[in-house]
Amino acid sequence: MVAEGSSSGTSEDFLSSLMDTRLYSIGAYFCDQHPELVDDVITEAAAIESAGLEHYARQQGEPVEALFNTLLTGLAVRYYKAVAG
Repeated sequence: MVAEGSSSGTSEDFLSSLMDTRLYSIGAYFCDQHPELVDDVITEAAAIESAGLEHYARQQGEPVEALFNTLLTGLAVRYYKAVAG
């Protein structure tokens, strides 16, 4: 973690580094390929996060693995949108 006020780099360098992550790439790809599903995946990921992965899976009758992918995709999309604006 870089201390506040540190001169080890500019904020532009920092923001650029945020875009150089796997999570950012996943979010960018999903938003580009499935723009009509972005709101849905964010909403479902938030529901999974609120309820808990296993509990939500039992409620929905879905495999935990599939819902984990939805949760991760929702996180990636939120991350991408936060960084890219």
